[in-house]
Amino acid sequence: MTDMVTRPKVVIIGAGFGGLAAAKALKRAPVDIEIVDRRNYHLFQPLLYQVATADLSPADIAWPIRAIFSRQANVSVTLSEVRDVDVAAKQVISADGAIDYDYLIVATGADHSYFGNDDWATHAPGLKRLVDATDIRRRVLMAFERAELADDPDARERELTFVVVGGGPTGVEMAGAIAELAHFTLARDFRRIKSTDARVILIEAADRVLAPFPPNLSAKARAALEKLGVEVWTDTKVKDITAEGVTSDKGFLPAATVVWGAGVAVRHLDRWLGVKTDRSGRVAVAPDLSVPGREDVFVIGDAAKVVWKDGQDVPGIAPAAKQEGAFVARLIADRVAGQTTPRVFSYRHAGNLATIGRHAAVIDFGRIKLSGFIAWWLWGIAHIYFLIGVRQPVVVALSWFWSYLTYSKGARLIIGHPRKRTEAAET
Repeated sequence: MTDMVTRPKVVIIGAGFGGLAAAKALKRAPVDIEIVDRRNYHLFQPLLYQVATADLSPADIAWPIRAIFSRQANVSVTLSEVRDVDVAAKQVISADGAIDYDYLIVATGADHSYFGNDDWATHAPGLKRLVDATDIRRRVLMAFERAELADDPDARERELTFVVVGGGPTGVEMAGAIAELAHFTLARDFRRIKSTDARVILIEAADRVLAPFPPNLSAKARAALEKLGVEVWTDTKVKDITAEGVTSDKGFLPAATVVWGAGVAVRHLDRWLGVKTDRSGRVAVAPDLSVPGREDVFVIGDAAKVVWKDGQDVPGIAPAAKQEGAFVARLIADRVAGQTTPRVFSYRHAGNLATIGRHAAVIDFGRIKLSGFIAWWLWGIAHIYFLIGVRQPVVVALSWFWSYLTYSKGARLIIGHPRKRTEAAET
């Protein structure tokens, strides 16, 4: 009888962009891959805000992990929550038992950070998960419903005040989408209120929105937001967030709906891997993306602090995570094949993109910088191109085209308890 040869085992924690890229790049490598995730789907996070503002349904931007890898025989999927990592024993400790590995790729992504004010999370949800998007959608739509029922003018005004904290791409896109919802989509839906009376305020602590973009594109993004009716408060720090509203440098602002987009943090890696992390919880990886002192453990995506250029780190965006995942896969494949030539990760920056409503976007491709309608179309094409799955690009393209023609948002469903604004619901 022939002895069975045990192939090297690669365990990937997280099925985000980086984790999926690594698994796909190892398709022809003589390894067995196990993806561990506490959710059974890959989520296209860049379009979460469109679920939150009723442009898209959750199924348009999420795809089952098992379906993605149904034709890749060397991949298995474990639906479980990771509790710890034993780097000495080379095991991932999940809620359902220990998983042995020869190589470990940590691609956990990032969560919300409230800079030490975790109690704000109840009143100002962030936008990282599908449940966050459906919760925010419910809060936004219910605010209009409560305003329709309110007899007191002050209560009505508070319900129609929406605050977005953070002037990065997520905040800019959320603020623009909420303003578009109020000023166009819902304009004829109510009888006692005018949805166009809604105030949308974007609060940013820095002196401009979209800080990673050149100043001229940042200024154009602000002008596009203001054209949509968004009030942009820069140089403004948030001091407190309660159920009643937001307190900032400019005083107290009554607001029923607050969305958080100001910070991210990575959880648990210091404890799991026994390494120091930065203030955001990221691991400062070696040039080959391995954990210093652990050649068999790699950290990629939002969880990794990767040196780039001019004192900057590689940005926490999807293209970067995909490049890192593919790089680590090639390195592992080389090692399995007996090749030990050192590799150094080199990031190729494709550019920064952000959209503001249905007709405007800003794009920084380095030498090429675009804004306005053409940039909006390029932004849409780029996002559709990167969607995971077979049917998603066509479905999303058709949804966007119909929304563009009719100003209609087809996912305006309120899911969850209509009276409890803090109760999260997921579809």
